[in-house]
Amino acid sequence: MSKWIKKDDKVLVIAGNEKGRVSTVVSRKGDKVVLQGLNIRKKHVKRKDKNARATIIDKEMPLHISNVSLCNDEGKAVKLRVRVNAGGSKELFYRLGDQDVVYRQVNKTT
Repeated sequence: MSKWIKKDDKVLVIAGNEKGRVSTVVSRKGDKVVLQGLNIRKKHVKRKDKNARATIIDKEMPLHISNVSLCNDEGKAVKLRVRVNAGGSKELFYRLGDQDVVYRQVNKTT
């Protein structure tokens, strides 16, 4: 399980029906993530009162976090590493050729 995946991160689906597609994380709860526009299922909704109609809605269902990987702007999966910068805070980075590309700063909770 990747503890670095957060809301609004860009991810690549690496397994399942949506394999190879890139999306952003809408929400995360435990080891499940909901991705924008992916893993859509139909849900039948009952009517609330006599005048309303029963409807069918499209709903984004969660995927297991092991089926997604963080990716860069081009949509290529990257492996993040952690380092402490000169200011003393942690940052996530990945290697692109011979250079390090900073992905994001990590908020220190303690």
